[in-house]
Amino acid sequence: MNKNNDLGIFITRIATGFPMLVYGISKIIHGIGFIEQMVAQQGFPSFLAYGVFIGEIIAPVMIILGFRIRLAGLAFAANCFTAIILAQTGNIFKLNEFGGWALELLVIYMLCGLSFFFTGAGKYAVSTKTRWD
Repeated sequence: MNKNNDLGIFITRIATGFPMLVYGISKIIHGIGFIEQMVAQQGFPSFLAYGVFIGEIIAPVMIILGFRIRLAGLAFAANCFTAIILAQTGNIFKLNEFGGWALELLVIYMLCGLSFFFTGAGKYAVSTKTRWD
C-alpha cells in the first residue's frame, strides 16, 4: 500500500483545527472575562487574555487552510500550553471519570501544533512555498 503522508497531515489539520475553532467561536459569543480573571490572578495584564483569539481563531483557521502552518502550529501549541498553566495545573496528575488523563485532549492539541511546526502542511494546502509553510 502506498503512503500518502500529505493526506494524513491534511486530515490531522482538520481534526485538530476545527474543534479548537469551535472553542474560539464560543469565546467570541460568550466573552473571555473568565480568562481575563485568570491572567490577572497570575499577575499579568488582563489584556493578554485577548491572545486566546490568536490561538483559538486565527491559528486554527491557518491550520485548516494550510497557510503558514509552522507559525500557526507554534501559536496553537503556545495557546494550549498557556491553558494548561493558567487553568489546568491542578489536573496534571488526575484522571478523568473514564480513567483517562484529565489533560489528554489539551496535550494532544498541543503536540499536534508542535508536529505541524516540524512537518509543515503537506501538499494539500493553500500555501506551500515559504519556510513557514
